[in-house]
Amino acid sequence: MVEWFDWDTARGVVEYGPGTGVFTEGVSRRLHPDAKFFAIERSAELAAITRNRCPDVTVHEESAADVARLCQSAGIDQVDAIICGLPWASFPESLQRNILDATLDVLRPGGQFATFAYWQGVVLPAGVRFSRRLRESFSEVHRSPTVWRNLPPAFVYRCTK
Repeated sequence: MVEWFDWDTARGVVEYGPGTGVFTEGVSRRLHPDAKFFAIERSAELAAITRNRCPDVTVHEESAADVARLCQSAGIDQVDAIICGLPWASFPESLQRNILDATLDVLRPGGQFATFAYWQGVVLPAGVRFSRRLRESFSEVHRSPTVWRNLPPAFVYRCTK
């Protein structure tokens, strides 16, 4: 999930939905010393787990739709990379739209966005809608090979604005 990003040049980095902090830990190890990074997690319980796992990372208990305000507070003028662990296929259209619009507003041209999807969610109406929206919104959208050892099987969308 985190290998694809250009860590040598990324200075503004945001994570949506860190959950237990697995990707957060990977990002923290790869960040350039001059990079600014924070995570956004709505669940207080999961935010606490991520803070415990990655004590040097700021974790905001907010909605990813508020990313522009959070970037402004953090002194991030433009975002180079967004790592996302949100369950897009379970979101209503309005929430998908709000978060993706906010993402596109802060992500610089050429910026990178990666999120994963479970195969069973791809065929749901919300999963189909999300995939279509990615292709309409980004100049490049690629899917990784399926990770069959993951239960349920998953893949990563790798998008460039």
